[in-house]
Amino acid sequence: MHTLTLYLLQAAAQQQPSALPTILMFGAIILVMWLFMIRPQRKQQKQLQEFRNSLKKGDKVVTAGGIFGEIVEVNEKTALIRVDGDVKLRVDKQSLVKDYSDAEQK
Repeated sequence: MHTLTLYLLQAAAQQQPSALPTILMFGAIILVMWLFMIRPQRKQQKQLQEFRNSLKKGDKVVTAGGIFGEIVEVNEKTALIRVDGDVKLRVDKQSLVKDYSDAEQK
């Protein structure tokens, strides 16, 4: 019994390891995730939203489904695109992902 009491007193007297290194490591992991994952994704979303807001008649676009077309009319939430000849499709502006008119000129 005396040995057990001495062992418990020694264990209580020893200092516990600091939690600071663990907290710093988790903070560093969160910082790296923000720098390399979250921040670039937000930047890309902002550019895509600016692209969708700046659409005008005559812009050549690609939908998320891969349909190429030219903008005929733009509304608040939709766009009418000419696909081929007189074929026109009304699509949600959120489905427009790319402007290829600049790439065609190069």
